Amino acid sequence: MPAWTVRDIPDQSGRRAVVTGANSGIGYVTARELARRGAQVVLACRSTERGTRAVEDLRAEVPDADVEFGRLDLGDLASVRQFADAYADDRLDLLINNAGVMALPYRRTADGFETQFGVNHLGHFALTGLLLPRLLETPGARVISVSSGAHALGNIDIGDLNSERNYRRWIAYGRSKTANLLFVHELARRLEAIGSEVVAAAAHPGYASTNLQAAGPRMEGRRTAERVVELGNRIIAQSADAGALPTLFAATSPRVRPDWFTGPGFWGVRGAPAKSWRAKWTLNDVAGERLWAASEDLTGVTYEALKI
Repeated sequence: MPAWTVRDIPDQSGRRAVVTGANSGIGYVTARELARRGAQVVLACRSTERGTRAVEDLRAEVPDADVEFGRLDLGDLASVRQFADAYADDRLDLLINNAGVMALPYRRTADGFETQFGVNHLGHFALTGLLLPRLLETPGARVISVSSGAHALGNIDIGDLNSERNYRRWIAYGRSKTANLLFVHELARRLEAIGSEVVAAAAHPGYASTNLQAAGPRMEGRRTAERVVELGNRIIAQSADAGALPTLFAATSPRVRPDWFTGPGFWGVRGAPAKSWRAKWTLNDVAGERLWAASEDLTGVTYEALKI
């Protein structure tokens, strides 16, 4: 079968999409290509300045794009609720949970959660739950969560979700990406249980050149580490356009099934989209249920339609 490319994205006319973290990197490319195929896209971003600039840049690349900015800070549950309340459309075809942070020094969100767990998992858990009624009402809707091959760095510790006992930035990042996959696994299981046709699936970009890798060193003023990351991005990483392909495939291909994990086909690092390896702990029903219950408690967002 020929390698899947953006040319294989089906017509998206009439579809409504929300892409988090769409001001740069694979989020921006995802929003741009969906808009190019006719989707109405909300670029959900924390920074108003960067988000509005991304909308302007996207319209310059795709003059007939139907796009808008929506402010969303996934590290602040009040902001998540405000975004969901402001979403006025009755339908939502695609929710792309793309935004994330990577290997940061220990920080806490506005609600007191460790930042990587709070932004990468809890913020998206809350957002998906608050937008769930629109997804359930939209035929062919999908929820795509962007995880990482780095989920293999660590399983979640249900007794220490905020890494308070021993914080190691890369382990915490891996655990947050495991949480993404467990969330998709449990969401897909619950959607199937109620007979819903909403597809929950996951994707990862492999090693793609984005702003994500340098954020941690930059926050701490570690200029040498920042330069090493930037050099790796230039020499080894694939482009953000290539890194977005697994997300676009998961969001639009008719071949995708619930709980699939799509990534680059060449050793999970680069290349055309393909089904990706995942650690066995990301398919554990008990762990998925426990994380789900903890996430509802921590965020205050309950998935009433998916109670089983």
